[in-house]
Amino acid sequence: MSQKALAKGSTLPPLEKGKLRLYSMRFCPYAQRTRLVLEHKNIPYETINVNLKEKPDWFLEKNPLGLVPIVEHDDKIVYESAVCDDYLDELFKTDPLTPADVYRKARERILADGFHKVTTPFYKVLRSKGQDKELLEEFYKALDRYEKDLTEPFFGGNNLSMLDYHLWPWFERLGIMAKITGQALPKDRFPCLSAWMDRMKQEPTVRKTMFSNEMHGAFLSSFATGTPDYDVGLDANL
Repeated sequence: MSQKALAKGSTLPPLEKGKLRLYSMRFCPYAQRTRLVLEHKNIPYETINVNLKEKPDWFLEKNPLGLVPIVEHDDKIVYESAVCDDYLDELFKTDPLTPADVYRKARERILADGFHKVTTPFYKVLRSKGQDKELLEEFYKALDRYEKDLTEPFFGGNNLSMLDYHLWPWFERLGIMAKITGQALPKDRFPCLSAWMDRMKQEPTVRKTMFSNEMHGAFLSSFATGTPDYDVGLDANL
């Protein structure tokens, strides 16, 4: 199936009975969370990429909010990344990502739910191109909490957990932030997060779902013009 984003006026490809489908956008960090979970658990699935600027009517019927990811499995539809990921982790029991320990599970939920305090200044720093030093410090202060909590190789301990995958997409994009702002994540302030990023980049699941800084940069440049190129990097003839 083509990776090209389907837009308004397109026809929805039929879904084969028993097959799991992910509605996504290639550069969406929230959809990337769910791709990471699908790959980690080796769940067979197909992907329909969606043009989020010109959304198809059939897409809005599946999620009136008009957001990705959406997971569809026969007649069942769920959306919102955290909901999709919990659904997949509970439905497919192999390689569980949710901690069995109830306290650890609660702690990870607290960190996941509070991560908007990182993502909000992250995008503000990008828009300011690093010129606003107060915004950059706000971003670093939000990360301080995660640096302090990361006392093991992964947030899940010695093994990856759901929290690792929920945080990763924005850390992947720190590379393009550094190119745009000229400010790389300071390793002396964030030694644990820096080492964690190095470990995450070696994970097969992460390598399968990640884009280069150049690809992220090309998409962000198109997004800034108001006409995002959802198909950047794809063969125009496919």
